[in-house]
Amino acid sequence: MTAIEPAPAERRWGESLHFARRNPKLIAGTAVIAALLLTGVVAPLFIEEGPNVYVGPQGQPPSAEYWLGTTNFGQDVFAQFAHGLRATFLVGLIGGGIAAAVGMAVGFTAGYRGGLADEALNMVTNIVLVLPALVVLIIAAAYLEARGILVQGVFIGLTAWPWVARAVRAQTLTLATRDFVDLARLSGRRGSSIVFREIAPNMSSYLFMTFILLFGGAILTAAGLDFIGLGPTQGVSLGLMMHNAVVWGALQLGMWWWFVPPGLGITAIVGSLYIMNVGLDEVFNPRLREL
Repeated sequence: MTAIEPAPAERRWGESLHFARRNPKLIAGTAVIAALLLTGVVAPLFIEEGPNVYVGPQGQPPSAEYWLGTTNFGQDVFAQFAHGLRATFLVGLIGGGIAAAVGMAVGFTAGYRGGLADEALNMVTNIVLVLPALVVLIIAAAYLEARGILVQGVFIGLTAWPWVARAVRAQTLTLATRDFVDLARLSGRRGSSIVFREIAPNMSSYLFMTFILLFGGAILTAAGLDFIGLGPTQGVSLGLMMHNAVVWGALQLGMWWWFVPPGLGITAIVGSLYIMNVGLDEVFNPRLREL
């Protein structure tokens, strides 16, 4: 009895997985992200005091008791770093997820429907695209009395989707003229079914890489807002740690352990996401693969 030959999609994903396991950039980036994510999720569970509680002597350098030292108010820097990692990943997930969802919905609809729908959605996309997103975020954050990770992520996501919509629209326009899409139309299937079952799967690798870029972009934007003092009014994030360190003179006092860990954390996250994206590009693009 002969074995059933896998479908082309299964064979394509199996081939990508084969190269993914052998791509050093993808493995290194994923390892760093996994380690930081694990720290942000697990470490706060074992920290008894909150990140802003005064737990020890002021301005202490790293030691066996306080792994990353204390602030000049006696707060545990490692506790703030662990909770800040969690907040940073969360805002990246919310902001990147919303931007991806809105951008893909607009891009798929405009590219597949065409006509008036395409023109209307293109007009909305162009309007949002020319708006100075950072200025809009700064104004919105400045007028909000209570700011949290969720609100920050939503605002970032609602301003970061236009370039995704344009890119997805261009890809959809190309795929919508293929024979397999015409056959799906002739079979009487609905437009949404054709988009999600025929067009989107053929763009899955591109969509996944797009989400990674949006994830990293949301983290950088949130860190910038936090650093200028427009971050969450409650809780802690890596950007807020750097803001507080600058405001309270950590650099002048030589308290490097207060501002170096959050700076390195943000750099490691965004840099690893970029390295992952390069590795995924090599995995999904046969011309870039290293055999």
